[in-house]
This record gives sequence, C-alpha cells and structure tokens, in this order.
Amino acid sequence: MEKITLTFLGTGNAVPTPKRNHTAMLLNYKNENILIDCGEGTQRQFKIAHLSPSKLTKLLITHQHGDHILGIPGLFQTLHMNDYQKVLNIYGPRGTERFISSLQQLFRLKIKTQVKEVFSKFFENEDFFLEAASMKHDTPCLAYSFVIKEKHRLDKKKLEKLKLPNSPLLKKLQQGKDVTIDGKKIKSSQVSYLEKGRKITFILDTAPNPAAIEMAKDSDILVIEASFSNEEAQLAKERLHLTAHDAAAIAKKAKVNKLILTHISQRYEHNPKIILEEAKMVFKNTTLAKDFDTIEF
Repeated sequence: MEKITLTFLGTGNAVPTPKRNHTAMLLNYKNENILIDCGEGTQRQFKIAHLSPSKLTKLLITHQHGDHILGIPGLFQTLHMNDYQKVLNIYGPRGTERFISSLQQLFRLKIKTQVKEVFSKFFENEDFFLEAASMKHDTPCLAYSFVIKEKHRLDKKKLEKLKLPNSPLLKKLQQGKDVTIDGKKIKSSQVSYLEKGRKITFILDTAPNPAAIEMAKDSDILVIEASFSNEEAQLAKERLHLTAHDAAAIAKKAKVNKLILTHISQRYEHNPKIILEEAKMVFKNTTLAKDFDTIEF
C-alpha cells in the first residue's frame, strides 16, 4: 500500500505566533505533492521542513483571506528562482483565476500555471480523485477531499501456488475479471483481494453547515479548523468560524476515523489544550496539529 504523507507547514490563523505560522499543508502521494493553502512565509517553512517546493504539482486554495494566500507570491518567487519546469495546477473558488493572474502580472513571475475555479469532483485518474464543496464563510470558500480509490490487488503467494505465468491476463484478474489460462478458468476472487480506499478531508474557515458533514463523511482523517473555544462561541458565530466543539461534532456526525485540529488562534498560544480537550469531549480520537507535524497513513 502506497503511503500518504501529510506535513503541517503552518497551523495558526490570522495572526502568526512564535510557534505557529499561517495555514499551509503539504500532501504527498506517489509523485503528487499537493499544497493546501499557502499562508505568508510558507516558502521558508518548506526550507525548515527540508522539503522542496520545486516538487509541487498542485495548489489547492480554500479561500482568499490573507492568512491562506499571502505566501503565494513568495512561493512563486522561490519556484521562479529555482527554475521550476513543471506546470503548477492551481484550484480554488470563484475569483481564483483573476487573483493568480494579478499576482503574476504584479510580480512578473514567469512560472507555468494552469488555474481552474472548481466545485464537486474536479480531478480524477485511475488511482485517486479530488473533490471540492462550498463552505459557509464571508467569501467564496471551499473544502477539499483527497480520495484514493479502492483497488483489486493480486496475492502473489496465491499466483505462485497456482503456477500462473506472467501475462497480460494478470491485469484482467487484478481488475476483478475472470480469465482462462491454459484451458483452466481462474476466478479473480481466487487470487485477488480488495484494498480499501482512503480519504482525507480539509475544512478551513467555515461556519457549521450540512455540506461540511457530507464532505467529511467516512474520512480516514479530517483536518479542520478550530479557531475558537466554547467560551468564544458567539464570536465564532459572528465571524463564521468553528469552535472546537463544532469541529468535533462534524467529525462525529461524519463518522470519520481521526480528527486533526488546526488554524489555532493566537489567544490559545499558551494553553492550546483548551481547544483539544473541548473537542475530545465530543470526539475522542482527536489531536491538535503543530507546525512541522507529519502524519503517514
């Protein structure tokens, strides 16, 4: 099973702190390196984490608030100076095309980009797909899911036991089709097994809404903002954000496996456990992300 690696490059919100930079997360899977949001200073966070931004393949923008996008000019500068030769595929909500075009004109940064304003399922290959859903915020805002499809895998020991030759027919068996080899019918179920798919969902900056629950449904990992504690519930409501309790309630209703809280306010810099403990009262399998945390699954 190919692993997914998720690195938290920034876990703060509107105001950075000595411990938390603005929001940015890097998802690596095979040859894909997908950056979710790019807060100010993200190019430096790459360096500290000993990661190369030149390997980026996609940038997913949740929305156009400064703590999620002000790192993009610096990222482009780094890519330009490093002679980035790929096409950076950029996805985001309404207004993204105009925003990226303005940045490139303003800073005269000549890297190749392809920009799309998206919703629903917007990328798919044989291995995985990406989908987006609109959230409830004061500007167009998207949540994203990265979904690896379930796959039929061949059991090498069973193949050896049946003494099956290496041939194109093995691919059909892997696809769940029965075949005939040397006059003998071989059922796919005899030599293959189903590898479960995997799903990770990112929800940043939103008020509670049914689309968040639907988007997160059955996720292995839900990464979600927790900007406020219960004491600040009214402020969260006014600013269209989530409390830790709200985030955990979404995880519980969506039946996710693991919840990771991020986008933590400076007001909890000296006692972030407030956020974690409130969430764990609703959803036990919860952790609080820190800058440079790495998750593999």
